[in-house]
Amino acid sequence: MRTSIDFVLNGQRRSLQGIPPELTVLRYLRESEGLVGTKEGCAEGDCGACTSVVAELAGEAISYRAVNTCIHFMGCLDGKALITVEGLTSNGRDLHPVQRAMVAEHASQCGFCTPGFVMSLYAGRQNHVPPHRQDIDDLLAGNLCRCTGYTPIINAAVQALSVPNLGEGVVDDDPDYLKAALKSLLQSTAHGEPLEVRSKGRLFIAPRGVLELASTLATYPEATILAGGTDLGLLVTKKQARPAVLVHIGKIEALNSVDESEQGVRIGAGVTVEDARRVLEELYPGMSEVLHRFGCVQVRNVGTVGGNIANGSPIGDLPPALIAADAHLRLRLGTQVRDIKLENYYLAYGTQDRKPSEFIESVFVPRLGPNSLLRVYKVSKRFDQDISAVCAAFNVSWDSPGREFVREVRICFGGMAGIPMRALNCEGFLRARPWSGENISLATEILRGSYEPLSDWRASAGYRTRVAGNLLQKFFLESLSGEPVSLARREYGRHHEAR
Repeated sequence: MRTSIDFVLNGQRRSLQGIPPELTVLRYLRESEGLVGTKEGCAEGDCGACTSVVAELAGEAISYRAVNTCIHFMGCLDGKALITVEGLTSNGRDLHPVQRAMVAEHASQCGFCTPGFVMSLYAGRQNHVPPHRQDIDDLLAGNLCRCTGYTPIINAAVQALSVPNLGEGVVDDDPDYLKAALKSLLQSTAHGEPLEVRSKGRLFIAPRGVLELASTLATYPEATILAGGTDLGLLVTKKQARPAVLVHIGKIEALNSVDESEQGVRIGAGVTVEDARRVLEELYPGMSEVLHRFGCVQVRNVGTVGGNIANGSPIGDLPPALIAADAHLRLRLGTQVRDIKLENYYLAYGTQDRKPSEFIESVFVPRLGPNSLLRVYKVSKRFDQDISAVCAAFNVSWDSPGREFVREVRICFGGMAGIPMRALNCEGFLRARPWSGENISLATEILRGSYEPLSDWRASAGYRTRVAGNLLQKFFLESLSGEPVSLARREYGRHHEAR
């Protein structure tokens, strides 16, 4: 059993003992290391000013991921490397190509957000993000700026993501010899044994296996499970939560795996949304937009599938989509496992069908059947990086390729009730009926009477009810044409630029 968190910070090994379980990476950087280039803006993973890059071994390669350090816990760095804006150069004087691009395009004014943009672009370069406008928008959706109007930042991104144009006083980003050194350092911090760090009677525990996790939770039934921490981080930064026992599942291989079969795909609870996105988009192309609009890159890089399901939020983006796809959960309590339909996991607001010490092990998503179509829509105040006012998922199977009669239908909404909930009355009306405009209009009226949504600052009850019906109409029209029925963001971007 190890008692120290071992990681690499800007090329130097660190080994920490006795740190509080909830210590965030941002606080450690600023208060212990004096690395103040990483800024605190929102302290909730929204603004991107705190963005740094986590590197870890992925087989023989090194994986680079931008993260929000304000809601990332130090224990999650064990066995990994952290690169901050101060670590982009070895001598602290020469400019990195990303920094040079920001200077050349005058992409900084007050400078507060600039390190976060630099680190997001650094991760983009490492991951070979192409210098196209849509890819840049996706890459930088989690970084906000109040000064520049974004145009010079986007211009800098185009330059930074293009083929390097190195000049005097500019360093290459991570040449081979530096990557080899980082790889060697990462290998030296890789450990196979579990981790347990104590701090004034509180614990940070990182088991290495599923049964070890089950045993830990049986020993500490009051423990808080830490997956990506994108929700838990807010409880710490906003409500000053101080968990007595924090159990991190990030080192359990079985919970971080994806297994595909002819029947579907089984996704471990610890798989990040970004990794799951690639698999789910291939399985269900109609999930693509909502998966791209799930938080931002920094959130998707650490937020997990199991975490988004387990917290029971009625406005989570994944549950409506997965319920419409007829997904099943596998839960574990000790050596016992049980499988339940995901829709049955949610009992009431804040209440799920999960026993003390029981945890989500995986979710199984079946493949789409023949003559079927699944699409998911998200309505929010901001297009990117915003929580849903309404999330709608439709999965319809027809009796033939001509889509004349409905064979089966599953409709699920988020934001319309205290839990993600299927529209069973609407489904029952549509099943075995002609797929026609008249029946869709009648189904829309049934749908509008199926929910009693709340009014809050995101949307009124009346707005949510009307949007829900409109989204059913939208799905119907798109099922006939195969094309979006309204101007999509990508089309808007091209139209706007053409003007």
